[in-house]
Amino acid sequence: MGDTDDGTMSAGAAGAAHGGGPRVFTVAEAHALIPEVRAHAAQIVTVRADLAELAADLRIAGESPLGGMPELKALEARLSELCSWFAATGLELKGIVPVLVDFPAELNGVSVRLCWVEGERELAWYHRSDLGFVARRPLPPTEREA
Repeated sequence: MGDTDDGTMSAGAAGAAHGGGPRVFTVAEAHALIPEVRAHAAQIVTVRADLAELAADLRIAGESPLGGMPELKALEARLSELCSWFAATGLELKGIVPVLVDFPAELNGVSVRLCWVEGERELAWYHRSDLGFVARRPLPPTEREA
């Protein structure tokens, strides 16, 4: 559907729920969403760990204290559900190990992605949309408090 070859959601898919184009967040809107982003990311961390453990146990021993194939399928479904929240909100989920989320935005007339990575307490980074994570840099101080 809206997935790219690497399994992440494309900007078009993320924006489809917002009138056809990608949603563009203000820095203040992005900051306001961070508590929800962190809560969903924490759930992903738990589910991905349980899923990895259960899959390894079933592969190696054929059984697990976490359950069997029905529990494995339920965890896969839950992970998919958690991931879909990001696209439905207009965010770009770039990865789940670690959880990496981009907020499409604009700074000084330039298309950027406000960038949050699992473990960060606040939204404090961005990169130009055309360059990606390798060009990640701190938000200017005036934008950090927005």
